[in-house]
Amino acid sequence: MTNENTEITTLPAQEAARYLQNAREILSEKAGKKDGLYADVKYVKMAAGTAYSAALLILDEYLKQKEGIKFIKPKSIEDYISRIRKYDKKLLSLLVDIYDELHLAGYYHGTRSVNTIQTGLNNVTKMLAYI
Repeated sequence: MTNENTEITTLPAQEAARYLQNAREILSEKAGKKDGLYADVKYVKMAAGTAYSAALLILDEYLKQKEGIKFIKPKSIEDYISRIRKYDKKLLSLLVDIYDELHLAGYYHGTRSVNTIQTGLNNVTKMLAYI
C-alpha cells in the first residue's frame, strides 16, 4: 500500500472566504461582546489580522488576473494602492477602508469597537466579488 501525498487545491476565492469565516468564528467564540465592544482585544487583533490576510489574498488574485505573467506580489500597502488604482476605483476604496478598519484599527491598535471590525469584515466580503 502506497502512501500518496494528496494536495487539495482551493481556489483563491475559497481560501479567502475560509480566512474570513475563521475571523468571524474567532470573534464570535472568543472575543466576547458587550455594549458594542469586544471584551478581549487579543482575539480582536487575531481576527482582524486573519480578515486582512483574506483581503490581501483577494487583491493578489485580482492583480494576477489583471497583470497576467507580469504579476509580482506587492511589497507594501502603497504598492497595492497604486496598482489597484489603475484598474478599479471601487476596489481601491474598499482596500483603503479595510486597511484602516482591519489592519490599523483592528490589528495594530486593537480597537474594541464591534462596529469598526464588522464594517471591515463586510468590506472584505464585498471584495470577494472581484475574483
